[in-house]
Amino acid sequence: MTTTRRVKSISAGVPTIEGAGVHLKRAFGYHEVPQFDPFLMLDDFHTSAPDEYLAGFPWHPHRGIETITYILEGLVEHGDSMGNKGVIGAGDVQWMTAGSGIIHQEMPQISPTGTMWGFQFWTNLPASQKMMPPRYRDLKAADIPVVTLDNGVTARVISGEMNGVQGPVTEIVIDPVLMDIMMPPATNFTLPAKEGYTVLAYTLTGAAVFDRQGNPVGPEHVVLFEQSGTDVQISTGNEATRFLFLSGKPLNEPVAWRGPIVMNSQEELRVAFEEYQRGTFVK
Repeated sequence: MTTTRRVKSISAGVPTIEGAGVHLKRAFGYHEVPQFDPFLMLDDFHTSAPDEYLAGFPWHPHRGIETITYILEGLVEHGDSMGNKGVIGAGDVQWMTAGSGIIHQEMPQISPTGTMWGFQFWTNLPASQKMMPPRYRDLKAADIPVVTLDNGVTARVISGEMNGVQGPVTEIVIDPVLMDIMMPPATNFTLPAKEGYTVLAYTLTGAAVFDRQGNPVGPEHVVLFEQSGTDVQISTGNEATRFLFLSGKPLNEPVAWRGPIVMNSQEELRVAFEEYQRGTFVK
């Protein structure tokens, strides 16, 4: 039996400044734990002013989480304590498992289009894998399949599956779905949702209705669905819309979070920051 989820909450991104001075909108973060479990944070950096993004995110540590960076416009140069380095651009994804600890930097470059637009998600790792070895999945735009449906809906499938097409990011413990979806005007669309999983959408352009009882939701809003139900139904009116769709299996574990490190206890946080100060953070 299929049941359609209702919307639990809709909230607008909150302007904030992170890193060395990057202006962004925080869709959700520290204060929303645990309702977005296993997702911890979603930041949207979208500006055409270089002084609002060029300062970037200089060297900083992470432990106990995964960070996912998805770029729509612009260029971001990255490097880490394992010697990895490179540049991601429009349509590219970097899925980094910090695990036991990594020190890295992410430095936006002057955008070829004049606009920098990208997202960073943080997802939690379970206690059993918080100290796993760090790893990367660098995905170029050409590596990410695009599915086009008969009604004109298109989806870039980063992780998860649509119409038998599997995204390239697999074997992640939270069983994530991450898609970039575009809907034409006057269109209805049903997306499957695994029972008990956390499901949300983040609106980019246009407007859409995310349940039958709702009003259109415009850009830069996060839509969190109720936990129960096997699908979500989305419809557009006179405008086309674009949104990110996320789903993941909740961990239901304690969260101890300070800055760039997320563990399960205050003692684990204390150890992590002590190791960072001593220079023994990277294993």
